[in-house]
Order: sequence, then C-alpha cells, then structure tokens
Amino acid sequence: MKIEKPAMAGTLESSDCQVTVEAGEGKIDFSLESAVINQYGNQIRKVVYETLDNLGVRDVRITIIDKGALDCTIRARVEGAVFRSLGQTEHLPWGGAIRS
Repeated sequence: MKIEKPAMAGTLESSDCQVTVEAGEGKIDFSLESAVINQYGNQIRKVVYETLDNLGVRDVRITIIDKGALDCTIRARVEGAVFRSLGQTEHLPWGGAIRS
C-alpha cells in the first residue's frame, strides 16, 4: 500500500493514541512520543512495524502520540490512519482479516 495523503486516527485521551501518517521518503520514518516509552517503547514499535508490514506499507512517515494505549488500540489506530490516507471507507478488512 502507498500512502496517498496525510491522515490521522485516534485521540489524545487516556488509554488511546493519536496516529498520523504521511507519504514517506522511501522508508518507514517512525516517531513516538509516550509517557511510558521507557517501559513500553519497544513493544509499541514492534506493534507498529508488524501492522505496517501486514498492510504492505513500506514508505511512510508515521507519528504516534501515545497516552497508554493497548496493543490492539495501537494496531487499530495505525490501520485506521492508513485506510483513511487511501480514502478507503468501504469493504475494510476489519474483524481479524488483517493478521497480526
């Protein structure tokens, strides 16, 4: 998948995260801001990279502001932002079709 336009998913509420995706420069450029980065930063990175890989996204600038989101929330927000960037609003592969 190729990121077509900037898109965002999520909020800055507690237990959520805000994910922003933009067209990249030939690689995954990942930025993370989190109050729990020392404890969970590696796990958050792992979830994000796995989700992007499952979606076939290899060229993206992705920024995440984490407010204590669980892995499933991070995964859903990344998927949501990617599909919004494509303008895809129907026939989304929710409900386990996107394998983690």
